[in-house]
Amino acid sequence: MGRAVNRHIAGVDEAGRGSLAGPVIAGAVVFNEGDAIEGAFDSKRMSIRSRELMSRKIRTMALDWAIGAATAMEIDKLNIHNATLLAMRRAIIGLRVRVDYAYIDGKFCPDIPIPGEAVVRGDEIIPVISAASILAKVFRDRQMIWIDGLYPCYGFRKHKGYPTEYHRAALKTNGPTPEHRMSYAGVVSDKI
Repeated sequence: MGRAVNRHIAGVDEAGRGSLAGPVIAGAVVFNEGDAIEGAFDSKRMSIRSRELMSRKIRTMALDWAIGAATAMEIDKLNIHNATLLAMRRAIIGLRVRVDYAYIDGKFCPDIPIPGEAVVRGDEIIPVISAASILAKVFRDRQMIWIDGLYPCYGFRKHKGYPTEYHRAALKTNGPTPEHRMSYAGVVSDKI
């Protein structure tokens, strides 16, 4: 009798949908079916330090992982829904190992060359999606800290582009940067 072959399962999730600035980032992580990494759960419920540590652990222990992005310009051109699906597709295509099946967090699947399904709140119930959500969040936060260095008066380091009171005030005072999503209400001064 031959040895049982492990199926490779990918999880995909995004970070940055509700932000007024910066890219939307998707993470894709591959585990053997049934595997999990202890302590990896929905990134939104973890502290920054815990996410950073878990991101390192995931990148070390996963069979493979990849990041996909869609820029603010792509979001404006395609809308956030389609840009998110594009970022997810890019993450999946960036994987180097063969993937047998993909679980996508949310209601919709991107156009990918493997079978898969969308799972609402999948980041809370499917470990490989939880891992992907952590990678996406950590990568995007780092991206926004880098963007903060380019545009320090906006406070991206603190709010990561989300519509905080400080961010809205900076937009009113300084106007939008090239990293802002011009199609979003609250970005262009006549929409604030």
